[in-house]
Amino acid sequence: MSKITAILGSALFFLVAPAMLAGVIPWSITHWEFRPPFLAAEATRLAGLAFIIAGVPGLLDSFARFALQGLGTPAPIAPPRNLVVSGLYRYVRNPIYVAVVAVILGQAVLFADWHLLGYGALIWLFFHIFVIAYEEPTLRQSFGAEYESYCANVPRWLPRLTPRAV
Repeated sequence: MSKITAILGSALFFLVAPAMLAGVIPWSITHWEFRPPFLAAEATRLAGLAFIIAGVPGLLDSFARFALQGLGTPAPIAPPRNLVVSGLYRYVRNPIYVAVVAVILGQAVLFADWHLLGYGALIWLFFHIFVIAYEEPTLRQSFGAEYESYCANVPRWLPRLTPRAV
């Protein structure tokens, strides 16, 4: 896959998946209307905002790495040619999923919406099952020892405090 095709494919997949999961669906649940803050503390909204601010750039960076370094997309129908292990992938194996969940949970806390909090938990559970049942076995088959080494050094969900050497 050429870089331009990978970029266009990644951009299209971004609109189909993360933009829907972390944008359109949360909006349909909350209409981005503020409710009384969780724990009756306005400061909780800052935590929600921090999750969103951390998640969005991480999501964009990870998508760009799939296209530019992996020469593919995050979509299973057009996977990367190269294993992506730089950027946030040095800290956590699934930065796209972590970022999507962070944005959803950030919105849940910002708008103080329990339904959105539950939706975020369900999305994480779906991602976890997908990673275990499909993504990891596929990556092991595609990248073999390189992926095994990566898995041994980078956690699946909770980021490392120090980056893995590339």
